[in-house]
Amino acid sequence: MTKPFVWDAHSCLPLRPGLDYDALERHADAGVDFVSINVGMDFNPWPDMLRVVASFRAWIQARSARFVLVDTIADVEAAKRDGKMAIAFDLEGSELLDGDIALFRLFRDLGVRQIHLAYNRNNAAAGGCHDTAFGNDQGLTKWGRRIVAAANQFGVMMDCSHSGYRTSLDVMEQSTKPVVFSHANARALSDHPRNIRDDQIRACAATGGVIGVTAVGLFLDVTDEADLAPALLRQIDYVVSLVGTDHVGLGFDASLMPGVKDAEPDDRTVWWPPQFGYRNKFPRGGAALLPALIDGLQQRGYDDAALRGILGQNFLRAARVAWAG
Repeated sequence: MTKPFVWDAHSCLPLRPGLDYDALERHADAGVDFVSINVGMDFNPWPDMLRVVASFRAWIQARSARFVLVDTIADVEAAKRDGKMAIAFDLEGSELLDGDIALFRLFRDLGVRQIHLAYNRNNAAAGGCHDTAFGNDQGLTKWGRRIVAAANQFGVMMDCSHSGYRTSLDVMEQSTKPVVFSHANARALSDHPRNIRDDQIRACAATGGVIGVTAVGLFLDVTDEADLAPALLRQIDYVVSLVGTDHVGLGFDASLMPGVKDAEPDDRTVWWPPQFGYRNKFPRGGAALLPALIDGLQQRGYDDAALRGILGQNFLRAARVAWAG
């Protein structure tokens, strides 16, 4: 098989300006053609994140021979032809919008092409998956509905990762464009509140969206790095059994610079409740898993079209519609 197009729907750099983000070189060398990089979570002050975005943009633009900060799907496709890695940004939560649609438009113009409304906990727009776990499932608010409408208008893909159960279904009902889970696994295989139920998977597929299985050991019931690829393959098989090969992709959620201190909340236990396993050490895989995943999918009998879809073409197809603002 010729080299497939690989779309990583979500991975992370430290949310600190002024660093050397050369981990992107390694991500590209491992075979990734497009990556969406997080540029802020609900607990990050939005002025700080604008500085982070400025730093990311400057680093990428200074290395235009290798990387492209993309605006359109045509840019992604051109980057692939030119042997460059395409990069866009995502927001993990809507608190960074500070209640202002104009600020959302600014983030979009700076490269954000994907957003989920709540990062684990409830906010003014939506319910978070960990508040849902505590029985407080508030769903999508009036402000949240304004954001969904704006995302559809501006060409920003709606992402239900980290969102509460009811919120995810509300978003998928309201959105006129494909909705994705950029990095989430099937809860039927790993019963963690960050994972998603079968009806969420089916609702996502019904929008034309994609579920990006994620290589975080905590969401795979995996404690050994060697078990990540087999667990991801089981997740792919399960989601395919529900919605077919056209609605499965990859969202590694890799920590690309794990040894570098990140911008964190004052109280980690609010955002990552220890009773859900966050106090424990767990592996996080990245693009280095690609050879094992490709080999495993081929051994399972996935044909070339299905394999290429899972590795990147499915997310590309969804983004082609969602980014058309």
